[in-house]
Amino acid sequence: MNTRRDNPVYKLLKIVSNVEANEVRALVGSFLFVVVLMSAYYILRPVRDAMASDWTDAEVSWLWTLNFFISTAVVALYGVLVSHFRLRLLVPAIYGIFALTFLSFFVLASIMDDRTLVDKSFYVWVSVFSLFHISVFWSFMSDLFSKEQAGRLFGIIAAGASVGGLIGPSIPSFFSASLGTDNLLLLASAMLLVPIPIIFYLQSLKSSDLHNEGLAVATPEVKIGGNPLAGFKLFFSNPYLMAIGFFIFLYTGISSFVYFELKNLLSELSRADRTAVWAQMDLAVNGLSIVMGLFATGRIIGKFGMPVAIAFIPVLICAGLVIVAVSPFLGAVVALQVIRRAGNYGVTKPAREVLFTRVDREARFKAKPVIDIVAYRGGDMLMAWLFTGLTQGLGLGLAAVAAVGAGIAALWSLVGIYLGRWFEQGEAQPADDSM
Repeated sequence: MNTRRDNPVYKLLKIVSNVEANEVRALVGSFLFVVVLMSAYYILRPVRDAMASDWTDAEVSWLWTLNFFISTAVVALYGVLVSHFRLRLLVPAIYGIFALTFLSFFVLASIMDDRTLVDKSFYVWVSVFSLFHISVFWSFMSDLFSKEQAGRLFGIIAAGASVGGLIGPSIPSFFSASLGTDNLLLLASAMLLVPIPIIFYLQSLKSSDLHNEGLAVATPEVKIGGNPLAGFKLFFSNPYLMAIGFFIFLYTGISSFVYFELKNLLSELSRADRTAVWAQMDLAVNGLSIVMGLFATGRIIGKFGMPVAIAFIPVLICAGLVIVAVSPFLGAVVALQVIRRAGNYGVTKPAREVLFTRVDREARFKAKPVIDIVAYRGGDMLMAWLFTGLTQGLGLGLAAVAAVGAGIAALWSLVGIYLGRWFEQGEAQPADDSM
């Protein structure tokens, strides 16, 4: 693919973004990278979720708790790997390892008579994978593109995740009966190998096309080194990173509140009708997030700045929860769920990922997984129990719970504005390199 301005790919991308000619190959490669990655995940997710119907609520709750602790351990292990292996090899190796694990689950499921333990292990491992694979991807992206490039291009790249969210689930939807659910693991394993050559290609473009070879102190051939658990120390000692973690924690709170409210409102419908509603929301979310990523995110960041970009969706969600508190009906909560998820995928998440272009490589590859996975899963667990306490403990109804959620969303908005201003002031310095 040439990078001249008369390139038709460049002309097409220029319509929907502010891409420069020398960035086309890196943008297209990054887009394909995340499309394949998310397609593989969305093949695995329905296989995982179908298993949960065989277990009691208590069993699933314990699996969620176990997921939090295993995710924390995996992040710690990842910190060890980051300290001892070259980044040029580490990132592709991560996806190769995940591909091997899912292949192992396929083999175990084929030879075990009683596969309950295998299925529960798979359920937890896919939940770990669901956050880890995308966290590593965005760490790689923030290391590939400069701060200025990220602000223009991350929305387009994030749209690729939504494209994968359309392609991936269509495969089990139409072919699970003919292929068999176990064979879907083989397909996902093969797809996780596809990004590996793309990663090496993008690494070569960092200097040849993007001219970002001086972006980080270390090069892809150099090990980051340092304390393998520095990610946790960096997180708790750096106010900027803690603020990002708190922002994500508040997001998980809103996610839990909206999810449980919607689940309760749908309880009166038949299972078939509930399935149709959830499927229609998924289609709306992925379609809307693609449009946002292609046409809105980069322009919002460029025109209004990071404070508006990060706080935009939290403000909308706060207003939506106020509406639900005043008039708690199904349509309002469905619309709120669609806006929340699409806005996160299309605007909030890519804008949030731009924040990591202000920190050094150690923070990107060590502290970022702590934020994306440990803080996220911890928030999931704590906020779910908070919702349960409000409804079953205090007996609050939907309107009252929505009012509490609106308060959390208001705080979420303020944290977003604060983070955006901090980013633009250029004060997001990581903790010292001695860690």
